[in-house]
Parts: sequence; structure tokens; C-alpha cells
Amino acid sequence: MSTDALFDQPDITDADPDGPAPLPSYTGHATRVGNTWVVEIRDLPDGRTATAQGRTWREAKEATGAGVSKHLPAGHSGFGVDLVPADPDADAAITALIEARVALAYAEQAVRDAARHAARTLIDQGWNNRDIGAALSLSHQRVSQIAPRDA
Repeated sequence: MSTDALFDQPDITDADPDGPAPLPSYTGHATRVGNTWVVEIRDLPDGRTATAQGRTWREAKEATGAGVSKHLPAGHSGFGVDLVPADPDADAAITALIEARVALAYAEQAVRDAARHAARTLIDQGWNNRDIGAALSLSHQRVSQIAPRDA
């Protein structure tokens, strides 16, 4: 992804503290048995557990959601489902990738923030958009977009 394309991504913003409460989330621990993923779902209401299965990871995750919903009170208004490998090495590898993707998203946000600040600083010093773009390795159109001049 080019640096310029980073600005086509949405900004990361702080969650609204008065926004909706997070949904409860349930985790299924999946083990491969033959050609099937067998999932154990722990910590359901009233200390119950459930099982689900699927031939693919996607099917196992869908079955996990269905398994959770069977054990929730009537009228329950939503929940999240996480599916993780029961094998600690596989779980650690997937977790490491997820954490790296989150870190990348925050690093990209830092690039957007720094570019906006730099463009605004140079505009305030009287630079034109073409020179700012050349200095920041951005198009002059992108400079206009990220740091519009006051009318």
C-alpha cells in the first residue's frame, strides 16, 4: 500500500463513552478430529457448556454461534462469538497475527496524523501545495484533502 493510499482508509477514533454497551462474547475452543472441527463452548449462563462442530473453520464458527444461542434466555438481544484453536501453539500464532494487524492499523493512523500535522505546519508557513506534496511524498491533491486551506 502506498503512503498516499493510507489516506483512503478510515481514521481510528476513540469509542464513544456514552455509546452502546459491548455485547457479551463467548469463546469456542476448536480441536480438529478427523475431518471435523469439534468446538467446546465454556462459560455459558449458569455455568453451562455446549459443543458444536463443522467441517470447515467457518462452519464451526457458525455452529458455535448457534450453540451459544440455544443456551441463552429467550429475548436475548445479541452476543459475540470467538473461535480459537484449542492447541496453544496455533492459538498463539493466530493471536500474534491479529496483534500485528492491530499494531499496523495504529501505525497507519500515526502516519495519517503526522502527515496532516506536517501539511498544516507547512501551510501555516506559507508553502504551496505542490511544494508540500513534494516534501511529504504526497500528491498536491492529497495535501489539499488532508489539510484544506482556510477560505
